[in-house]
Amino acid sequence: MNYTEETNSLTFLGTGGARFMVSRQILASGGIWLNLDGKRFLIDPGPGSIVQVCRLGLDPEKLSAILLSHRHLDHSGDVNVMIEAMTQGGFKKHGHFLAPKDAFDNEPVIYSYLKPFLNDLTMLEEGREYNLDGIKVFTTRRHQHPVETYGFIFESSSHRIGYVSDTRYFEEMPQVYAGCDVLIINVVLKEAIERIYHLSIPDAAKLITAAKPKTAILTHFGLQLYRADPAKMAAQLASETGIPVIAAGDDLLFKLE
Repeated sequence: MNYTEETNSLTFLGTGGARFMVSRQILASGGIWLNLDGKRFLIDPGPGSIVQVCRLGLDPEKLSAILLSHRHLDHSGDVNVMIEAMTQGGFKKHGHFLAPKDAFDNEPVIYSYLKPFLNDLTMLEEGREYNLDGIKVFTTRRHQHPVETYGFIFESSSHRIGYVSDTRYFEEMPQVYAGCDVLIINVVLKEAIERIYHLSIPDAAKLITAAKPKTAILTHFGLQLYRADPAKMAAQLASETGIPVIAAGDDLLFKLE
């Protein structure tokens, strides 16, 4: 595939979320590649991340860090192979890996032999700031999901990028994600289902309206939403909120400039 990485850009290595989308690979599930001021971050490398990275010609050895919002398989399935790739199979000690504490407890997401390959390994905490090669990364308050889960805000001198990981809607969300140039929102559902701790299109509408990002990007679609046409839902949200809303597609390159 003919693909050129851009400084200050987002590359969507997959936009499928939840069990059926991932197990059937209706949409890919490789996570998000963020290039911010020339520093590269891989967010939530789900199953197939290494395939998508190699197919697009992205270089994992240039990654500064791999960040995991939570331990579920659709977000963490390729963590180990991406650490191998980032560190040249351990021949080059390099990079950071950040994940919630419960991702290191019973059934850890990372193999023990990989840990010495990394420059450092960080257990994320709620509401903290981390400096990753000159880029500030903030964890949000803990999200409402069955396992320990955080969103991220990436901040450089000229950009503020928010990533809303899996959660059900909570009242403080807009203030948590206020002030973002781009707000990436994992939206699994078309309509809310009380027993499922994921955002729906009406939830996204509330969040976008109150947080007022310059642009919102929807991703991580479940089967219900996929069948309803995410692009159509995004257009509906843009009309309703007055803010540009995009439904990401696999391989989408979004230029932050």
